Amino acid sequence: MSTTQNERLRGLLEPLVAARDLDLEEIEVTPAGRRRVLRIVVDSDDGVQLDDCAAVSREVSQALDETDVMGGAPYTLEVTSPGADRPLTELRHYRRAVGRLIKARLSDGGELVARIMSVDEDGLDLEVPGVKGRKPTERRVAFDEIERARVELEFSRKDEKKEEA
Repeated sequence: MSTTQNERLRGLLEPLVAARDLDLEEIEVTPAGRRRVLRIVVDSDDGVQLDDCAAVSREVSQALDETDVMGGAPYTLEVTSPGADRPLTELRHYRRAVGRLIKARLSDGGELVARIMSVDEDGLDLEVPGVKGRKPTERRVAFDEIERARVELEFSRKDEKKEEA
């Protein structure tokens, strides 16, 4: 049974990333002219600092030099954290987004913008903002009702302004 390059990379890199208490979110190899770009996305419950990315990059680079998993063609290694608007696809992504505003496309075709209040294995407890002066409402959404979801970027929350005053 043969394994794909991505599976071989994941098998090599996941223990290195996990040893730093990080999650290996994504591995992507893309062509870039005569080279390839190996992009590794890591995350954690506490976020990822630049020093974390640098340390993982050094360790991954050394491990890749000791194997043939990338073959003989030249490549550029990038270690990064996920963007603020990345898709929420795993339970841990939703847990990390508690308190944040999300936009979700629902399996019934509807769309929902709401704040995650809590998460469990079955779904989300949400606070749907009120419209035109109305109070927010609570809503429960099961994971199987969500087609896709992303964190919505907020530049200033009304709640934060009240706390600062």
